Amino acid sequence: MSHSYSVPKKFPTTVVGSYPKIGPASEAIKKRRAGEISEEEFHRIARESIRMVVEDYLWAGVDIISDGEQTREDMVVYFAERLEGYREGDWVRVFDNVYFRKPIVAERVRWVRPMIIEDWEYARSISAGRPVKFIITGPYTMLEWSFDLHYGDRRELIFDLARAIRREIDEALARGAEYIQVDEPALSTRPFKEEAELLKEALDIIFKGVGAKRIVHICYGELERILPYILDYPVDQFDLEMKNSNFRLLPYLKEYGYDKEIGYGVIDVHSFQVESVGEVKEAIDRLMKMDIVGPEKVYVDPDCGLKRLPRDVARAKLKNMVEAARLAREEW
Repeated sequence: MSHSYSVPKKFPTTVVGSYPKIGPASEAIKKRRAGEISEEEFHRIARESIRMVVEDYLWAGVDIISDGEQTREDMVVYFAERLEGYREGDWVRVFDNVYFRKPIVAERVRWVRPMIIEDWEYARSISAGRPVKFIITGPYTMLEWSFDLHYGDRRELIFDLARAIRREIDEALARGAEYIQVDEPALSTRPFKEEAELLKEALDIIFKGVGAKRIVHICYGELERILPYILDYPVDQFDLEMKNSNFRLLPYLKEYGYDKEIGYGVIDVHSFQVESVGEVKEAIDRLMKMDIVGPEKVYVDPDCGLKRLPRDVARAKLKNMVEAARLAREEW
């Protein structure tokens, strides 16, 4: 797909993926769950929400956007409900008063039909030429946040999940996707060499021969402990949370000779406090002064998805982030 929009060569701005639920999306999720509307109707209704998200991104000036994941109540459950082999599980507490239904792997996992293509394509059709990231939950997080009652072998399960995810990515590539992002928040919760190596094998399945930009998003947890084991992953970019942990990963990136692109988290998605333009610019300067990678390898974005924030806070944070990146381009 040819773009009328030119993404800046230095410090392009982007998002990790999710956005606060707005418009009819939440109600549509409930109705679909209750069997009151079909999958087709569900995605049709959600378009209104996706349109509102895209309008917010365009208003803020974000260069590479997403569909805001408006149809996804949960990043694992959404895909579990649409892959063959899963059934619904019981409620499990994640943190505080946040719960989710941990899905159960009851038989062999297989891709059966496109799961997120429609939302992504719709976002592209209204993005004013801006590229829209194709964002999917990764095999390690699907594995970790499910109960396996069928395989009894984590390797077998993660490879079947990887094949299913690759099948969905192929659908996006056939339609011209330029940025493919695999979300792996679970990896930093078990920062061990053998876990990182297991994911690497799965990512080889997912990204083999992929010509689009290959991105893996990891957030929170002990990122510095897994860093040495992930630097040889078959990816172009790691999208990393930085702001919330006060940029403590930076010296490690320097120490390990990090040279891939970096999705640089400069917005704390757990805080309702809106970072000032100066504060975000300072965060960018901090990375630049350490001379880890050049400005053409730095993608400026929030730490993680914005879904837990009020919409006006999310908008304001993005607007300031975009302005800070613009100022950084003039300086670096």
